[in-house]
Amino acid sequence: MRAACMGHNPTYYERYKKWADEYFYIPHREVHRGVGGIFYDHLECVDDAAFDRNLAFTQDVGKAFLDVFPALVRKRMGSEFTPEDEARQLEYRGRYAEFNLVYDRGTIFGLKTGGNIDAILMSLPPRATWS
Repeated sequence: MRAACMGHNPTYYERYKKWADEYFYIPHREVHRGVGGIFYDHLECVDDAAFDRNLAFTQDVGKAFLDVFPALVRKRMGSEFTPEDEARQLEYRGRYAEFNLVYDRGTIFGLKTGGNIDAILMSLPPRATWS
């Protein structure tokens, strides 16, 4: 991710990592929803050139994810999945659901403006726990 960001602007990685750390923080639990990464939205497109730059950046971020994610899956797909692993997974799913329902701008906007409830909530996990 760092390389994808650095190829476009030397400040992007630190800026968008900080944005992710702040945005995906659950204040009432004093925890982060996930394990890191970058986050950005509302990139300014004052003209076609800016749009093209932002699109190229977003495409490079997606390509970086496609390079990394399959390698992580291959590395761990043969690992044992213990009851403790499942408990941790369900806890992270709970954090995801909690964050989306309480803090996520898109979810809140959809719920407040009469959006399609099923479409808004379909990303919620079928099983989760809270502790």
